[in-house]
Amino acid sequence: MAKRRQIYEGKAKVIFEGPEPGTVVQYFKDDATAFNNKKKGTITGKGVLNNRISEYLMLRLADIGIPTHFVRRLNMREQLVREVEIVPVEVVIRNIVAGSLAKRFDMPEGTPLPRSIVEYYYKSDALDDPMVSEEHITAFGWASPQDMDEIMSMSLRINDFLTGLFLGIGIRLVDFKLEFGRLWEEDQMRIVLADEISPDNCRLWDVHTNEKMDKDRFRRDLGNIEEAYQEVARRLGILPESGMPGDMQGPDTLQ
Repeated sequence: MAKRRQIYEGKAKVIFEGPEPGTVVQYFKDDATAFNNKKKGTITGKGVLNNRISEYLMLRLADIGIPTHFVRRLNMREQLVREVEIVPVEVVIRNIVAGSLAKRFDMPEGTPLPRSIVEYYYKSDALDDPMVSEEHITAFGWASPQDMDEIMSMSLRINDFLTGLFLGIGIRLVDFKLEFGRLWEEDQMRIVLADEISPDNCRLWDVHTNEKMDKDRFRRDLGNIEEAYQEVARRLGILPESGMPGDMQGPDTLQ
């Protein structure tokens, strides 16, 4: 088989030319980074787990009408996705005080927010992904006001759905990051959910113990990182007791 042409390599994934026009292949790495690439390491098996977790969540979101770039999983570490023009803005939805929000306002982690907060960050490693407002985004041409309306609407729907899905398996969705892209089909453009949804870009806490089940275990040197990712996959029903990702159908709701 001919070697695919690499298009881009990021912190957690490598993007290759796709086998079909208008597609690319996402390869999920085991590399882990934190604090805008200042801390680096490896989480064994992370790429396999994130591939399966993101596939499952993207498919569930598609079921409720959220357009995504996901096409299908190719193998343990790769998935086929539609080629999109990434909007250079990260959307962060916060339901509970944690991470940078706790530091910024000197608030205790775990404080429930009166309502979900949506923040925007400009995607720029060189600038440490600064927080921006919708005025910055539209004034600098990163997205139009209509694009932002669509992104906000989709982000809130995704938050509502994922909050309920995770709560059903005993996990609290504290906060998470989304990325969106422009998908061009002939002369028509639409905004779609892109990138991934996994413990790499979600804060996930056990409902009963507040045990962290996400990349904060790497950021804060808490240990048992692989086990935390595996537990998320297991609760979602995509990791059987053998510890090898399979093709199970979905989560068992915790009582």
